[in-house]
Order: sequence, then C-alpha cells, then structure tokens
Amino acid sequence: MVVRAVTYGAIGILLSALPCFPQSAPSQQQQIESHSRQAQEFLKTNQPELAVREYSAILALDPNNVDARGNLGVVWFFQGKYAKAAPELRGALKLNPALWKIQALLGMCEKRIGETARARADLDQAFPQLTEKKLRIEAGMELIEIYFGAGELDQAAGIASSLRQLEPENPDIQFTAHRIYAALADESMLSVALLAPNSARMHQLMAQELARYGDTEAAIAQYREAIKMAPQMAGLHFELAELLGLSSVASDQADVEKEYRAALAMNPLDEKSECRLGEIAARQSDLKSALTHYSRAVELQPKDADACLGLAKVLVAMNQPEKAQPLLERSIELEPFNAVTHYHLAAVYRSLGRTDDSRRELAEFQKLKEMKHRLRELYHEMRLQPAKQERADPDVPK
Repeated sequence: MVVRAVTYGAIGILLSALPCFPQSAPSQQQQIESHSRQAQEFLKTNQPELAVREYSAILALDPNNVDARGNLGVVWFFQGKYAKAAPELRGALKLNPALWKIQALLGMCEKRIGETARARADLDQAFPQLTEKKLRIEAGMELIEIYFGAGELDQAAGIASSLRQLEPENPDIQFTAHRIYAALADESMLSVALLAPNSARMHQLMAQELARYGDTEAAIAQYREAIKMAPQMAGLHFELAELLGLSSVASDQADVEKEYRAALAMNPLDEKSECRLGEIAARQSDLKSALTHYSRAVELQPKDADACLGLAKVLVAMNQPEKAQPLLERSIELEPFNAVTHYHLAAVYRSLGRTDDSRRELAEFQKLKEMKHRLRELYHEMRLQPAKQERADPDVPK
C-alpha cells in the first residue's frame, strides 16, 4: 500500500490550534513564553534538537502544558522517533481530547511502532474530524493500510472513496483505490462461485472477465448460457449486445439490434439501449428513428453524456447546429475527457462562426486523442479491454 510521507514543514500548521494555559505565577509564565519563542525560532532555522530542549524546559516548569507537550510530540514525530513521540502526543490528547490533528499523528505513530489496535482506534476517531487536506490524506492512507491488512475491504473502500473525492488527480490514491476494488472484485467472484457455481450470475461474471481479457467469442458464449438460464435477468441482454457489436462473426452482428430491443423491452427506462438503437438507426441513415431513440434517451436521463452526444450528432446531420451546441456543451461538462465530443463541438462552433471557440475545442480534441492513443497502447500491452469501449465515429479522424 502506498503511503505518502508527511513533511517536517507541516509542524507549525498542525499545531497552530493548540491552546496555551496561563500559569498563576507571572515569572513562571514569562519563562514559559521565552522558551516557547526560542523553540519556534529553532524550528524556523531547522534545529529540532534545540527545540526539543526548549519544550522539555517548559514541561519541567509545567507538566500540564498541553502546547509544549503536543509540540514536543510533533517534533519527535517528524524526526521519525515514533516511540518517543507517542507518549507526548497521548499526554497532550489526555489534557485536551478535541485535538484531532494530534490524535491523527498519534495514530500514525502507533501504527509505525506496531500498536495497530491503538492506531486504528485513534485514526478511526480522528479521520472524520480532519479538515486539513494534506493531513486528512495522510491519515486516510494509513487507515486504509490497517483495514486492508485486516481484510476489511469495505471499510478500506469507504476511506478510499473519500480520498478520491478530495484529490482525484493523486496517483497514489488512485492506485490504492484500484488495489482495494480489485481485491473486492476477486472476493465477490469467489463468493458467487462458492454460493452458486452453476448459476446465471456465475456465467455473467465469467463473461465479464473473459471480455476484460479480450476473449470476445468465449464471453458471448457465457452470456448466451446465462440468458438461457435467466432470460429476464436485468443487464444480460444489454451486455451481450455490447459484445456482439465487437464480434467478427456475421451472425453475431445480426443479433445486436435484437438484443438491445430485448433489453429495452425488459426495461423501458433503459436509456443506454435507446442510445445504441439510435446509433444503429443513424448508421443506417434513418435519421427520424435515430432522433426518436436519442431524444427518448435524453428525456430519460438528461445527464447521460452519450445520449447528449448522440442527439447532437443527429441534429447536426439534420442541419440544426444551433440545437446541437448546448447538448454538446452539456456532454463535455458530464464527460470532459471524451475527445469525440470536443471534435463535434469544434465543428459546430465553426459552422456558427465562433472561430476561436472552434480552435480551442480542436486543440483539446488533439490533446485527448494523443492521450487516448497512449492508453490504448497500455491496454494492449496488458492484454486487457478498457471498461468502456470507444465507439467508432466515421466523422472523427483516427
């Protein structure tokens, strides 16, 4: 499991909320303030050992000074001296249980010195209260590792989902999430195999795995077996139709439309099947039917990016670019990394005389096209099929 290192420079931020408690004797208070100022100066000049001396002096004067005890624990933590840091952080937390940042650091300390049960309890309690992005990520990653190690994948997945929302472009978080979800998928498949080895669901799972590894024909056979056993099971007809469209067998291609219609008959609210039927009609130059299917799909689910794109393309083919424009813009809002949509929006802007906007969208199309090409090469090297198949568009340059 990947865990990002906490930087030493975060000390001041972490402890900015620690309170100081006034003392009864002014001379003692003056000494404490002097030591505190000196400690901060030593930290600014990267002399943590001297800062430790100053915080220790404060605690000799006032053992219940939560600020000094917490700061001392933090200095030890960032020096990697976790066995020394833990009792100081624990002492500060005992004096003030609402120090969530301190509790998070304490949990990290405890994990690194092998006190896993304590670490879990402290990180569990602190994580929901953390608002500082960097510390929340660090604490979450540590907590995920504890859950993952204990085989508690659902709990680990919950934390991973939270972190992905917090920083979606963080590769460590995405890798960690992938590892958890892959383990969950394997666990779920094993459970189905044990509970119902000869069921339609098992055949469906086998079909999905075969499709993932590019064995389209074997996957189709598994889907057909599943449909024989449970013809009314939700999703089977649509998933089969998607694979039939990739098959090189002529009879499979002939069944594509039939399977989409079967899926729609079972679920009249299936906007994805409406989209695919609209696509088939458009390829057959039946713009009226295509318009009907795509319009119905957008009506069913206005936030379906594919439906918005499909309807926009039909409207462009019917010489109505002004109606297509808002649909393409909405599709990009919903799915900004679809190169095809940027290409079509560039063409629409150009037809409407918006030259600068057209150039911008065309540049975005080229950038995304290159990125998709690199991803296709990666999938090819891994001998995997992407989760979402790119659908050929004759109007878009390869």
